Amino acid sequence: MTVGRIIETPDCVAEGADWLAQCDPRFAAALTETGPLPLRLKPDGFAELLSAIVSQQVSVASANAIWGRMKEARLTGPRKIIWASDDELRSVGLSRQKIRYARALADARIDYDSLRTAPTDDVIRQLVAVPGIGAWTAEIYAMFSLGRADVFAPGDLALQESARVLFDLPDRPKEKALRQMAEDWSPWRSVAARLLWAYYRVAKNREGIR
Repeated sequence: MTVGRIIETPDCVAEGADWLAQCDPRFAAALTETGPLPLRLKPDGFAELLSAIVSQQVSVASANAIWGRMKEARLTGPRKIIWASDDELRSVGLSRQKIRYARALADARIDYDSLRTAPTDDVIRQLVAVPGIGAWTAEIYAMFSLGRADVFAPGDLALQESARVLFDLPDRPKEKALRQMAEDWSPWRSVAARLLWAYYRVAKNREGIR
């Protein structure tokens, strides 16, 4: 099993968008409304996953504030998390559950360099084995931190709603149904996700989607 195509530049995203537009006229129509799609690549490694854990079930503003305090306290590396006391971690805003998740991630001793060359299914399997990391977080990590071109996040509510509007579905597709739909968008499922997110913003503004 190989890693497959890696998205590295805006040209890669544009190539995938062109392929999708040729594959389905509804994607072509969506692209006329969204314009060029963003690259949205992020760093990989422990801190990126720790930040994702911090962001769970809190507002963006709260997550940014907590992460800012963690960076100021230099609590963004695995050794720092292992060595820190619960009181220190609570003082920067982590809940008891997130302290447990942060320590589990640090204890997992993931080889982040090896993830760069591991098949996507293996990446996701390794990540979801860590308490606090679900399929969505693992898929987003593979998509944006590792640049995988053919990964999707069907549990994402915005993707589900965007697909409902774009494909004129009677109801928002559930995770299993959307995952099956996305098989038709391989080998550019990551770009399909970018397009659906971009189209969601367009549709939300146009139709007042909540």
